[in-house]
Amino acid sequence: MSRQCNQCVHFLTRQRAVQENGQMLERRETEQESRWPGQSLVRWGFPRLSGSPMGLGATAVLFCMLLDPVFLQTLEQQDLPTVAGIPSLNMKFDSWRMELSWDCKENTTYLKCVMIHKEKGPIEITPQEKDCHCKFSDYSLHDGVTLMVKVNSTQRPIPETLVYTNTGGEGTAAQNFSCFIYNANFMNCSWAKGQTAPDDVQYFLYIRDSRKKRERECPRYIEDSGTHVGCHLEDLSGLASYNYFLVNGTSQGTGIQFFDSVLSWKKIEIFSPPNNISVHCNRSHCLIRWEKPKTRHNLPNWEFKYQLDIQKQSNKEHSENQLIEVSGNWENNYHFPSPEPRAKHTVKIRASDARIEKWGAWSQAVEFGSKEPKPSLVPIYVLVVLGTLLTALILGCLLKRFFASERLFPPIPRIKDKWNDSHQRDHQVIWENFTSDTEKGDNEEILTVEEVTVTPASV
Repeated sequence: MSRQCNQCVHFLTRQRAVQENGQMLERRETEQESRWPGQSLVRWGFPRLSGSPMGLGATAVLFCMLLDPVFLQTLEQQDLPTVAGIPSLNMKFDSWRMELSWDCKENTTYLKCVMIHKEKGPIEITPQEKDCHCKFSDYSLHDGVTLMVKVNSTQRPIPETLVYTNTGGEGTAAQNFSCFIYNANFMNCSWAKGQTAPDDVQYFLYIRDSRKKRERECPRYIEDSGTHVGCHLEDLSGLASYNYFLVNGTSQGTGIQFFDSVLSWKKIEIFSPPNNISVHCNRSHCLIRWEKPKTRHNLPNWEFKYQLDIQKQSNKEHSENQLIEVSGNWENNYHFPSPEPRAKHTVKIRASDARIEKWGAWSQAVEFGSKEPKPSLVPIYVLVVLGTLLTALILGCLLKRFFASERLFPPIPRIKDKWNDSHQRDHQVIWENFTSDTEKGDNEEILTVEEVTVTPASV
């Protein structure tokens, strides 16, 4: 815009000078004609502009309007990364190191580096003074990003842009990628073959810590029909809180896209079961104790939470309502109400991060209580007492009824015949009828005593 205005001003100044020169030539010609009549001089120079100064301004405006398309074209060119008069920065991006670099130019101030991420949005970094590079934190790049450097030139920032894309056939990248840490020292990663990946595709896994100091390739791949679909690591030394995972692929006939992800060890670690579970019972309850599980990094007790599964041996079906959740503390115990006599119980415990609910595996079941609870003697005592009372009541009723009938209906006495009974009664007993056969041979003397009743003589 300023350049076009300068051209217009220069044109107006030049035309004003031409007009003044023309007026001076006319005066000289008039003087010469008065001196040498009949002679005429041929004038050379710019064509004259007739009219008042307003005509000159209108001409200038018309000239600026004719230059307007050029001005519009210049404005369109300003939206391009390379602006006329500013050489290209020759931007480069190292995706493995997450570093954006460019060629340093003299008399140029670099204001900001910008990464436009599809999920995170714009991410801005201010470079150090006189530095011609920026290092970004780890972000996934498989969906592509747009990188930009804002340069201060002609009193305004002018950006230069670089588009980073994931080259290769669409749908050839590894999919369903996931990793998890278990037993504090082991990690498994798995992925699936891309939907449009060719049969000869082969994938490779690379891991780099967030500090960008250590990187490694998977030492032990898991294969499916010759294709790498997983990785097992037994040495996790060097892993940081956040780590960058890259799965790229190769094929003889097709370009393979890559897949990358940034994972936190806290989100992918599955806690081991708690250690040293013990149960101590008294007459009213049982105290269950345990120790926090071994983890990748030593965490305080309050960062854990636990679930207890307490079941009776007689319960065949598991009930989710019986799960008990306990927050971690320095004691790590739980008081389970269980008065005596108690049946046999089992308890299992599992752990999780207090902020990320991702439960680990259950521990081995620990038994407590009696195998076969002894039957209570109280019901037996109650039955015996009730039976005794009922029997006594029945006997009392029978005796009472018997004595009452004896009193109401006493027996009638029999009249004794003293005269006839004394003569007709045989008072002798044949002893032989009552002796056994073995005693019949023995001689025994039998003395018979007969009572004689003397009847008084009649007077």
